Amino acid sequence: MKKMRIFVLLSICLAAMYLFTGCGVSHSSPEGVVRSLVKYYEKGSEKKVKDCYGIDGDADAATKAEIESTIQYFKTMKSKGITLTKCDIIQEYENYTYIYISYKVDLGNKKEYPKIETYFVAKKDKKYYVVPTTNITAEMSQAAGTAYASFMTTDPYKEYQKDYDAFVLKNPSFEEELATELSD
Repeated sequence: MKKMRIFVLLSICLAAMYLFTGCGVSHSSPEGVVRSLVKYYEKGSEKKVKDCYGIDGDADAATKAEIESTIQYFKTMKSKGITLTKCDIIQEYENYTYIYISYKVDLGNKKEYPKIETYFVAKKDKKYYVVPTTNITAEMSQAAGTAYASFMTTDPYKEYQKDYDAFVLKNPSFEEELATELSD
């Protein structure tokens, strides 16, 4: 009977760990891989970030620098976690999808820094991967510019802008101080 209780307790603990830590990168949808990317950037997991990009070994120099600087960005902010606001498709194209994600970075002391980012996602071998910046063509950039201009008129973008303006009003020197810390 005692062994059964220990087994049940261990099973509950393992289930709770799985529930709270997740099982890794979600490659099942464009939105899933972008959510995973941002989550693992914030957690500082270079290996998981590379998985989101579909990189098994070493990344090229530009992608490696981008990964390292983004992880450092979250560390410099002293992020206490992120809260997803919205993640959705801006535009679908023949070979890739243009995705946005908006979220808030918990800075502690009841301060949340709103962010919005966009990514290209492509499907390879029935899995979705974020397209590294070095693989974005001029054609993709031009299409993104047009799609983003339309996106800026949507409710999710307007909500982000409202939250961002409110944050800057309450914390006018935050971005300048962050830039100074990052440049040191």
